[in-house]
Formats: sequence, C-alpha cells, structure tokens
Amino acid sequence: MRQHGQYAAQLNSVKGKQLKIMHLHKLILLIMITGGFALWGTANANNVPPVLKKHLSKEPINKAKVLVAMAKQHEHAEGVPRNYNRAMELYCKAAEQGYDEALYSLGWMYANGRGVSRNDSIAVQLFILAAEKGHSHANTMVRYLDTDQEAELPDCLQSIANSSTVDYSDKPFFDLVQKLAPEYNLDPNLVMAIIAVESAFNEQAVSHKNAQGLMQLIPATAERFAVKNIFDAEENIRGGMAYLRWLLAFFKGDVTLAVAAYNAGEGAVEKYQGIPPFPETQDYVKKIQAQYAKLTHPYEADIVHRHAVIALSEYK
Repeated sequence: MRQHGQYAAQLNSVKGKQLKIMHLHKLILLIMITGGFALWGTANANNVPPVLKKHLSKEPINKAKVLVAMAKQHEHAEGVPRNYNRAMELYCKAAEQGYDEALYSLGWMYANGRGVSRNDSIAVQLFILAAEKGHSHANTMVRYLDTDQEAELPDCLQSIANSSTVDYSDKPFFDLVQKLAPEYNLDPNLVMAIIAVESAFNEQAVSHKNAQGLMQLIPATAERFAVKNIFDAEENIRGGMAYLRWLLAFFKGDVTLAVAAYNAGEGAVEKYQGIPPFPETQDYVKKIQAQYAKLTHPYEADIVHRHAVIALSEYK
C-alpha cells in the first residue's frame, strides 16, 4: 500500500507539471495572438506572468526569447505534440533577430537530425553564427564536428549568410581574382576585401613589418606557399589565396577567425581562442567585415592534413 501511495504521489506530481506546461503554452499563445509583445519590453518585465518569467530565465524578456521558448516546447513535446517543422520555423524567426540561442538550437537540430536530415556542415555554420553572437557553448560544438559536406543554411537565414556590401567590379585586379578564386574554392569578394584592406590594390606595397605585395605576404608565408616573386601580382594573389584557403579549413569555415589569423597568425588566434586583443588585428577584422559581411565560408577539411606548403605549380 505504501508503494502504491508513493506511485500515486509521483503520478500526481507529473500531472501537475503537465498542467503547468499546458498553462504556460496557453499564456504564450495568448500573448502571440493579442500582439502582447509590445507590453513585454525590458522596461515592463515586471508585468510578465511569474510562470512564464521563470521559463524564460531572469534575462530581459523580448520577442526572440518568447519565440525560442515556444520552439523548445514543439521540439521537445512539452505540453504540445512534437512538431519539428514548427520548432524550426519559430527558431528561424528568432534567429533572424540575431538571437544566439535560436541559432544554437537550429544548429543542434541539424547536428542531431531532429526533423531534418543530419548535416554537420550546416550545423557548424549555425554554431559559428551563434558563437559570434556570444553563445558560450557554440565554439565547443564547432570543435566536435569535422565535416566538408555540402551546406546551405535554412532559407530564413540566407539574407545573413549571403550579404556582401561592396561591388569590386571596377577595382584593379578584379578579373584576375575572379579567374583564380575558383581554383582555391574561395569567394572572390573575400579575396578582394583582403587585398583592399591589406594593400589598397598596390602591388608594390611594403609594410613596416615587411609584408609585401597585393596580399601583403611576409617572406616566411611566401616561402611556405612557394611564392618566388612576391611582387608579381598573380604569384602574390595565388600565395595569399593558398594561405587563406588553409586558414578557412583550419578554422572550419569561420571567416572572422580566418581573417584574424591572416593578420596575426593562426597561433595567436588559437592562443586567445578568438580575435587576439591586438588593436591592429581587431581594427583589421572590422575593416574586412565592413566590406565582406558573410560569417562562414565553404572549406576543404582535408587541407589542414596536408603538408602546409602547396606548390603553385599545382595550379599552372
């Protein structure tokens, strides 16, 4: 009888939790239907029903957080039937607002094949986006996944992934970069942004640190990638592209980290687990981002397993 009483108590507890979840879902739906988000600004956080405030955490409440709370219910069948499509739709709406938890949750769905075909490449791109928005666990997930699958972000995020702000068609060396970039599987706009910031398209440029040519290769990097005439436009661009391709593979398509490493070296980026705290590098990354807004780039995973020196003769 005692065991029966304990079981009944546990059952009542479970039922009570289910009722609370159902009540929570009704509250969220009511808010969505009545357009109550306007009342939910940070300044009015005290007006939020206690049960919903607890579910959403102590952080300031906004529309994106509510969308994610609803998405999690549909993803995990918390008081509502499981509906992965609806969960993804809600996550996408929150992700469009730049909410890191929404991007991370979308990445988790792709990494685990929850309602979609598992695709680690898409997951990595989403985790990178989440990390750049400040998510504390996203970088860890990027390190766990190693893939070079074909990847295309969900439609709702294409505007973020495909944004590029500069037309380089009238710039010097545009045709040469357009011709060479496919050989290295690089977006020519990223290469043009780096040339613009590095040398302002001056093929004879030399920095105070002895970086030389269009893509400002230091002698060690030129030697590493078999560049013999550092002031020859094509050789310099090929060497810079080979290095950039390697960095993108090393940092699994993370454009921000690859660009930071192009300026400060991959060792510095690894040491600081992100953009190094050097004013020059931080300013450099901002300048590139002002011209090239994409956060991720396709990469060849096996590049980092090859010998670092890739002879230019392979491409001639």
